[in-house]
Amino acid sequence: MRVIIAPDAFTGSMSAAQAARAVADGWRAASPADELVLLPLSDGGPGFVAALATGLHGRVRRIATTGPWGDAAAADLLVVDDEQGVTAYVEAAQAAGDTGGDRGAATAASSAGVAALLQAAVSAGARRIVVGLGGSLTTDAGAGMLAALGATARDADGADCTALLRCGGAALAGVATVDLAPARAVLSGAELVIAADVDNPLLGPRGAAHGFGPQKGAGPADIDLLEQGLRGFAHACGRLADGRSPAVVLGSGAAGGLGFALLHLGGRIVSGIDSVLAALAFAEQVSACDLVITGEGSFDWQSLHGKVITGVCRSAMAHGRPVLVLAGQIAVGRREWMAIGVSGAYAILDEAASAEAVRDAVERGPELLAQLAARAARTWSR
Repeated sequence: MRVIIAPDAFTGSMSAAQAARAVADGWRAASPADELVLLPLSDGGPGFVAALATGLHGRVRRIATTGPWGDAAAADLLVVDDEQGVTAYVEAAQAAGDTGGDRGAATAASSAGVAALLQAAVSAGARRIVVGLGGSLTTDAGAGMLAALGATARDADGADCTALLRCGGAALAGVATVDLAPARAVLSGAELVIAADVDNPLLGPRGAAHGFGPQKGAGPADIDLLEQGLRGFAHACGRLADGRSPAVVLGSGAAGGLGFALLHLGGRIVSGIDSVLAALAFAEQVSACDLVITGEGSFDWQSLHGKVITGVCRSAMAHGRPVLVLAGQIAVGRREWMAIGVSGAYAILDEAASAEAVRDAVERGPELLAQLAARAARTWSR
């Protein structure tokens, strides 16, 4: 039996590669005769560059940048020579996500560090830049990134307030107009592709603040401030050249609104997971297997909207292959996961597990995931 093991990262516990190895260890313990193919994945968030580097013949360069609160950070730039000349892949989470520094207020997190990745891609001669979005701790609509690329801003009295662009989402309420021309000029020679991990818009109940603020440490009052800031900034930036409002484009709310900013820089949004699957020739791998295993830390409502599990299921369904999900916890019902093509779902913990149990599971992630995989193998291996 040939089994593809293609998980996402288990946030806070294991990278996608570590999760794939844990699943393989457990599966082999129960079914040693099976052939296992490990393909760790990413939907644009953490692990995006690493996943692509396993399937593309390119060069990985280390770039110095800053994290959400100005802490020193390092990021990887994947440079690939292809038919279009040079394509560069960057992962926004390496500058706007958990970079290992001390966390500050969710309302003040800035995406400024992402600019260094884009500038490095341009310096590498990229004619095409693919930006993976997801896993950010920022909710500033990419304002920090735009400022670091040269954008300027003025308040309602016409006074320069460019500094506010770097101060996080809540500060954006004080911005009345934005000059994006300098930032656009930096990327004018390159095609910009936005590989988004979700299809949420910038504003509203499913937007960057309300949809993802709580998991970034924002309380109810913080979320209101962020929403107000994002709404004001969207108005200040205006519409695209074709008259569209980027704030309502699906995916503009990805990575705290970085999708919105990149749309203003001329980017086009694509599915992050579909981009990774295409680069890794995933469909060809699936056509030659008997079973696909995927998973992530929390199999929840977000998993149903442009995440790794959704993309894997779509590819597997096209070839009539069953999909198993192994997760830390499952927060969607059987009817929901069967609707996207999941044949079976297994969790390390039930949804009502205590905070202490969750912490223990995070610390023992590889061990517990291997045990879960062995349990699944006893049912599904033949």
